[in-house]
Amino acid sequence: MLTILAAAMAVPALVDLIAGYADWQIFGASALVTLFCGVSIMLTTQGKRTTALNLRQAFLLTTLIWTVVAVFGALPFAFSDLKLSYTDAFFEAMSGVTTTGSTVIVGLDHAPPGLLLWRALLQWLGGIGIVVMAMGLLPMLSVGGMQLFKTEAFDTPEKVLPRAARFAGWLSVIYVGITLLCALALYFAGMSGFDAVAHAMTTIATGGYSTKDASVGHFDNPTIDWIVTIGMLLGSLPFIAYLKMLRGDSRMLLHDSQIRWFLWIAVLASMAAAIWQVFTLNEHPLDALRHGFFNCVSVMTGTGFATTDFGQWGGFAMAQMLVLMFIGGCAGSTTCGIKIFRVQIAYATARAQMGRLLRPHGVFIPYYNKKPVPEEVSNAVMGFLVVYMLCFLVLAMVLGALGLDFVTAVSGAATAISNVGPGLGDIIGPAGNFAPLPDAAKWALSLAMLMGRLELFTVLILLAPSFWRG
Repeated sequence: MLTILAAAMAVPALVDLIAGYADWQIFGASALVTLFCGVSIMLTTQGKRTTALNLRQAFLLTTLIWTVVAVFGALPFAFSDLKLSYTDAFFEAMSGVTTTGSTVIVGLDHAPPGLLLWRALLQWLGGIGIVVMAMGLLPMLSVGGMQLFKTEAFDTPEKVLPRAARFAGWLSVIYVGITLLCALALYFAGMSGFDAVAHAMTTIATGGYSTKDASVGHFDNPTIDWIVTIGMLLGSLPFIAYLKMLRGDSRMLLHDSQIRWFLWIAVLASMAAAIWQVFTLNEHPLDALRHGFFNCVSVMTGTGFATTDFGQWGGFAMAQMLVLMFIGGCAGSTTCGIKIFRVQIAYATARAQMGRLLRPHGVFIPYYNKKPVPEEVSNAVMGFLVVYMLCFLVLAMVLGALGLDFVTAVSGAATAISNVGPGLGDIIGPAGNFAPLPDAAKWALSLAMLMGRLELFTVLILLAPSFWRG
């Protein structure tokens, strides 16, 4: 992974060199340090080939990959002329690789192109990484009900693809293809080639890093807004559905209940936000519809782009955005949050429980996609929801103890653990950033971003003493 990361650093180095920026030397030095460490590890472990991972190693490897990539991905930020401390550089890199989109950088409009491209690359690589992990590794680890998707990833009767490596390869091809389509659409809609590529990468990754301080709102272009909205929705759908569609089976994309729930929630929330703007802010209906769809989809999918400061829309809109932060997109997509399938299973489980209360002798079984939900999956989902909310509450209290006001602490905890990006309020809202926060708060938020990206239990289980025994 470190060797691949070093190779990725060569791309922004080349861009800065061609553009005449001295920052190419920063990327060159960072790449050499990263490459040295990566090659050193490979050389010291030669002859110790591992043919299989046990469960403990899989948990540890997953967490270490994301952590190590953030540690070394922060080097270009730390060495740059932005004068960032390593805390800020690590926060920026962790926010990038977890596709969160929270930033501490001010003055993006005048930043070197290589640095802007590096931010986009981190999110793009983090996006494809989480898709492959969500469909290949997390089902094996049975994290938070993800075992439900074992059959969708590697079920023998369906024969989606025979091996995980080939599976990851096909997903990467689809990911690159959608990114290119999005970049072309943004270019023809009025963005420069550089901005189109950078925004396409962070749109499909549902990351939200922009090349402008004002995010997508800088372009003030309705066509661009709708293209990005569609791109965020595409990144939030299960990539296995695209794979099946390419193989001639479009049933999942058309009939999967998770996709239907996701689209319905997105549409209803966006319409509610649009109607609220029309009647309370006297916004033009078409502008209200555009801003409502863009910002609600951006927050719900955890992308974090903004076209306007929705914190100024009023109490209803702020409460709605806070709720949408938790929901997330579909399993097997680049989004984070609770995920739609868990909302569905929790609803089905609660409905079955209510039925048992009314008719104690009746038989009530929760269903997902017209199939009975196994009890272990239901228990895993309910456990995940409880731990998710506990982590959110603890993080909010920690941020409050570090001196943050109520809105900043609560929305900061929500946006970090759900990997959304901007929070609410004047400090970390769409019009602000995370630079004013104390260093301790940035480290706490970085840990929350990692936990949220890796479905909580993947990180939390490393804290259990029993994990290290035996």
